[in-house]
Amino acid sequence: MTGNGLPPRRKARRRMVAVVLLVALAVIAAGLTLMISLRPNGSPGAVTQTASPEPDAASSPASPTPPTPDATPTTEPSLVPPPEPSPTVPGTTTAAPPALPFPEPLLGQDITSIPGAGRQIALTFDGGANAAGLQSILSTLERENVRATFFLTGTWAAANPDGVARIVASGHRLGNHSMTHPAFTQLTDPMIADEIGRAESAIVAAGGSPRPFFRFPFGDRDARTINTVNGLGYVPVRWSVDTLGWQGTSGGMTRESVLQRVLGGLQPGGIVLMHIGSNPDDGSTLDADALPLVIEGTRSAGFGFVTLDALLAG
Repeated sequence: MTGNGLPPRRKARRRMVAVVLLVALAVIAAGLTLMISLRPNGSPGAVTQTASPEPDAASSPASPTPPTPDATPTTEPSLVPPPEPSPTVPGTTTAAPPALPFPEPLLGQDITSIPGAGRQIALTFDGGANAAGLQSILSTLERENVRATFFLTGTWAAANPDGVARIVASGHRLGNHSMTHPAFTQLTDPMIADEIGRAESAIVAAGGSPRPFFRFPFGDRDARTINTVNGLGYVPVRWSVDTLGWQGTSGGMTRESVLQRVLGGLQPGGIVLMHIGSNPDDGSTLDADALPLVIEGTRSAGFGFVTLDALLAG
C-alpha cells in the first residue's frame, strides 16, 4: 500500500490507462484536423480534386474577368450530368417551312413551255413602253373569249393604273416584269429584290396581283438570277416563240410575218411572246393588229388557249 491507500501495482495500471486514452484522443483530433483541411472551403462532403483549381477571381492580382452568364458556382463541382435532349414525342409536329407558291419541279428554270398542257398555248403580252395597243388587244380577247397573261413593269402599272384595272376586270392573269426593265445579270441580289418588290407594289396598288409569275427583261438571266427570283417567291417564265412584232414596220416586220411566226412555232404547251405598246420609231402596233389572225390560225391548227395558271396545276 502507498500513501494514497492504493496498491502500487493498481496505481500504475490506472496511469497506463490514462496515458492510452490521451494518446487515442490526440490521434482522433489530428485525424479530424486533417480531414477538415482537405475539404474546399470547409464544406462537408466535398470531393477532392487532383487538378490544380483555377485561381479565385476575387483574390487574383490580374485584371478581373467578366463573369460568364449562367456560370456554374465554383464552391463545389457539380456531380449532376447535363440533361439529355428531349426526345420527340410521338404525334407532335414541328413548324414546316412555307410552301412554294408554285410546283417544286419548276425551281431553277426559266420556263419555255407548259408541261402537260397538250394542244394548248398561252398568249402573253409584255407591258413596259406604252399602252398604245391595249384597247385593241382587250377587245379582241373579249370577242374571241380568250384569256391571256400580261407581264407588266412597275413603271407601266404606275403610269396606267386604269389599264391594270381593265386587264384584271377582263379576267386575265398578271405577271411581274421588274420595275424599270434592267438587264438582271448586271444586278446584285439586293438590287433584284428591289426591282421585283417595287414592281409588285406598283401592280398591287393598281388593283392587280403578279405572283408567282415573273419575266426577265430582255430575257437576260443566268442560274444565279433564276435562283434569286425563286427565292423571292416567283417562277420565271420565258417563251417558246417571239412574234418580233415589237420591231415594227421600221424593223421589217408586218402583221402577216407576226402571224407566220406564231403558226410556225406552235407546239403543245407553247408560250407566245407579244407586246402591248407601239414601236417607238414608227408607232406601229403589229401584235395588236395581228392578234385576230393569230387566234383564228391557232384554232384552225387544232390548238386552244390557256393562261399561265396552267403551270400551277402540276
